[in-house]
Amino acid sequence: MGIEHLDKIFKAKSIAVVGASNKREAAGYRIFRNLIGSGFEGIVYPVNPKHESVQGVQAYKSQRSSVLNTISSNIFVKNTVLSPFKFIGPNCVGIINPFLNLNATFAGTMPLNGNIALFSQSGAICGSLLDWAASSRVGFSSFVSVGSMLDVDFGDLIDYFGRDIHTKSIVLYVESITQARKFMSAARSFARSKPIIVIKSGRYAEGAKAAASHTGALAGEDAIYDAAFQRAGVVRVKEIDELFNCASILAKQPRPRGPNLAIITNAGGPGVLATDSIIENNGKLAQLSDETMEKLNAFLPTHWSHSNPIDIIGDSDDEVYKKTIEVCLEDKNIDGILVISVPQVVADPKKLADAVIDISKKSTKPILTSFVGEESVQYARQILNRNNVPTYHTPEGAVRSYMHLYHYARNLEILFETPIERIVKDKKASEKNIHEIIKNAKRENRTLLTEDESKSIVNYYGIQTTETILAKNKKEAMQIAKKIGYPVVMKIHSPNISHKSDSGGVILNICNDEEVEKAYTKMIADVKKAEPGAKINGVTIQQMIDAQSPEFILGSKKDPIFGSVILFGMGGIYTELFKDKSIGIPPLNQALSQQILKQTKAYSLLTGYRNLVAPDMKKVEETMINFSHLIEDFPEIKEIDLNPLKSTDKGLIAVDARIIIDEHPNKHPHLIISKYPSHYQKNITLKDGTKILLRPIKPEDEYLWLDMFNTFSQQSVRFRFFRLIKEADHAMRVRFCNIDYDREVGIVAEIEEDGKKRFLGVTRIILPPGEKDEVEFALIVTDKWQRRGLGSEFLDFTIEMAKMKGVKRIVGEVLKENRSMIKLCKDKQFEISRSKDPEVYNLEYVI
Repeated sequence: MGIEHLDKIFKAKSIAVVGASNKREAAGYRIFRNLIGSGFEGIVYPVNPKHESVQGVQAYKSQRSSVLNTISSNIFVKNTVLSPFKFIGPNCVGIINPFLNLNATFAGTMPLNGNIALFSQSGAICGSLLDWAASSRVGFSSFVSVGSMLDVDFGDLIDYFGRDIHTKSIVLYVESITQARKFMSAARSFARSKPIIVIKSGRYAEGAKAAASHTGALAGEDAIYDAAFQRAGVVRVKEIDELFNCASILAKQPRPRGPNLAIITNAGGPGVLATDSIIENNGKLAQLSDETMEKLNAFLPTHWSHSNPIDIIGDSDDEVYKKTIEVCLEDKNIDGILVISVPQVVADPKKLADAVIDISKKSTKPILTSFVGEESVQYARQILNRNNVPTYHTPEGAVRSYMHLYHYARNLEILFETPIERIVKDKKASEKNIHEIIKNAKRENRTLLTEDESKSIVNYYGIQTTETILAKNKKEAMQIAKKIGYPVVMKIHSPNISHKSDSGGVILNICNDEEVEKAYTKMIADVKKAEPGAKINGVTIQQMIDAQSPEFILGSKKDPIFGSVILFGMGGIYTELFKDKSIGIPPLNQALSQQILKQTKAYSLLTGYRNLVAPDMKKVEETMINFSHLIEDFPEIKEIDLNPLKSTDKGLIAVDARIIIDEHPNKHPHLIISKYPSHYQKNITLKDGTKILLRPIKPEDEYLWLDMFNTFSQQSVRFRFFRLIKEADHAMRVRFCNIDYDREVGIVAEIEEDGKKRFLGVTRIILPPGEKDEVEFALIVTDKWQRRGLGSEFLDFTIEMAKMKGVKRIVGEVLKENRSMIKLCKDKQFEISRSKDPEVYNLEYVI
């Protein structure tokens, strides 16, 4: 069912309470009392088979009563909120909508009206969250205890309240995510417009002890949650007070352009505490410009701090504060301001608060405050909060909130950065060979592929590897080593041994025939002793890569909730010791690959640390993207390690590779973000012979899309968007190019002229959240290419895509003036009807 059916719950006009009670100690008493005593204007029906009335209201024997059957009721029964189409729970506390005075919980008080939607998975903590919010004067647009989420889950609620006019930010208390793909799709859809803040309990679960690969051991459950939240644009906090502080600042303040914070204080101690917190949270103290220093020197006392933190001294009044804030806002080195006020004789907290409020209303930079103390500053805090200026009891709390604000803005910037197009390996010809390798392993009842099998697979995807040659005895080992050229590496070849080094199965830097002979003898003996039951097929010989070159790991594992994840970090035999790693969620592009790389200390080794030769970063990014494509295309891969991955001037070379096969890939989640839908690609030829490629749009297409947009006439823009748009900024381009293929597919018509690609138009279908029967469509063709048959091809392909999606209807809207589009739709058997808007027709195609 579509999420619009949640209106039956959250905008209820009548409610039946099964188990409504006259016993004060019963949950049914509190719930019914809250519903009839909080000002809810709808009708509430108590259902209790044992009583004629409940709390003075006529009761009904059952919810199947003829009276109740005639109404569209919500039903609260056994810790579950039911509607005719949806239910919340079971094991939930209930729901609250302060704007309707609807309190269907056994919580004691109705929260204040506000703009935060709060969804909690823990019933036990719901009361604590409401009490904390009440004491802190935090209001809500809604409160939902989700319980076990057998039907309505976090994804449904994010989709629903993402469209709610009262909701400015969304707060989640999460114990676990159930339908990860739906959650990611909903969160990614609204994270740009309505910040989503999450606190996740159980951060230190022990889940990686039995992992068969380094990646499996390093990619723990909590680290994967972190990666998923980051990819969705969600902010994660660790403490409950941070949860609401963060929600407040994200909803109230502009996003900072950088981490550089200026501290203005009337006391040295709090300024030092704020500075320590900035460093601890990876922020930066803003460097005051010479111009700012000169302006401050003109009016501040001679013994002010002359640096940031700006200690304006205790006898400064609110006017000095105001001037200092205004000067700092003009400094390009400053991204945000924290105003700290400690109760002093001169500064009046209320006057200072009023001054900060006036400045904040005009500022494009975030301003936070920390009024330290209690009774003397309480009123100032209240008026600051009422006027959307975040205020905190401690400077450290303010700094943490600012850094959450910065990281939220920076993460969205990275997520929606225009990636550079990278040429990747054409893998179509390779897929058959890879499937054959996997089938062969299954026939032999193996889940662990051999090194040469693993290297062959990654090689097919354009990832460089060292050549591995099998030697079954000493003589063969010496012959192969001579052929490759010394120095060489010898490794044990066994289908039963995953970590070769741990059992003595790797010997490096073998320089002559004599050393080959000794190494072979020693290795076979050591491995037999360490792994007596292992089958040994011989050894492999491969080229020795420069021992001094840095070693990395690139791997993937299947998480039971989030499916395949990708890990990059410091590699080699110390992988699990240093634990320098970053985790990302496929599919990856160039920008997302860069983000993963930069989050590790190992990144400095890729950029030419000291005397190390830096690899070609373009080649490194191509390796990451090719690896991502491999993971996307083969759900059969349960775990994979490329370790060590050696850095050379030619890029990254996999010296060792290990792949573990998933015996039941269809039973486990694979991708939680849809990969590029290449199956929607099609070559067409127009009547005039022009050959055109129809293909799905992708983030890398942003500038091609802009070039196309700039050719549209004003009429074409108005016909497509129902309004005039003078300029397509980055945010608009991202909206139409960086899309979630689970919800929307945009198909571009691409040609190549004079060696350059060009777009001639776009058609797209949009699948509303929760909707399975209907898609919306819209299309546009550049003015030059109109009336040449492309619109007809677009509409045919739109119908074809809708059929592939399995929906029953295609719907859309068209301006009455757009006669050519109306005629085209009539020709394609669309039904055309009047809409509520007299200037618009509705379009519908029944499949």
